[in-house]
Amino acid sequence: MALLEVQDLTKRFGGLMANQDIDLHVSPGEILGLIGPNGAGKTTFFNCITGFYPPTQGAVHFLDEEITGWSPERVCQAGIARTFQIVKVLRDMTVLENVMVGAFLRYPRTADARRKALEVLGFTELADVRDQISRNLTIADKKRLELARALATEPKLLFLDEAMAGLNPTETNEAVAMVRRLREQGITMVLVEHVMKVIMPLADRVVVLDSGEVIADDVPAKIATNERVIEAYLGEKYRATD
Repeated sequence: MALLEVQDLTKRFGGLMANQDIDLHVSPGEILGLIGPNGAGKTTFFNCITGFYPPTQGAVHFLDEEITGWSPERVCQAGIARTFQIVKVLRDMTVLENVMVGAFLRYPRTADARRKALEVLGFTELADVRDQISRNLTIADKKRLELARALATEPKLLFLDEAMAGLNPTETNEAVAMVRRLREQGITMVLVEHVMKVIMPLADRVVVLDSGEVIADDVPAKIATNERVIEAYLGEKYRATD
């Protein structure tokens, strides 16, 4: 049974078709990769699922309940959390306070929210900087902080939007290890990522968007040899070295 089921999802901005007739499912425990060229509609798709944009048409079901058009807060309460392509931390709050903001969704008592936040900070290896003001963090730690805040909401499904963009090789390897640890915790994930050396080994299945449409949905090995995907996104160089 699918954890998330998307049917015929379309999003228009005036005359611009950002997403068109997208059918997609995510199974429990799966890591789904979502790739495609810039402007393909990946972040718009995330925004439609997580309540930041209402779809123009189509339906979104999560845990057998239709959540189409729900607010971001209601979607998060249902069990879907996300990070953002451009990192969004609460800059003038401490690391601990940032994560407590997420924890308050499930734990309205301050002591309980603090306890949950400290647990998540330990998991994401941010406990040592918990009292730092968030604006002073490195980009890698800001990305981990955003992830920690999302995890504090105790999601069943986690959307990661280019969580490894801007990281150096060491930081990228640490982020990959974090994703694997999250899977061991039973969290289902959808990853938007441009680093193919990251997404291909991590993902169980890869969906490719181009001009707002799904052009492929398959296991990574078959995506890497799909002629339409190579033409639209991966390029001849990728095929030659695969």
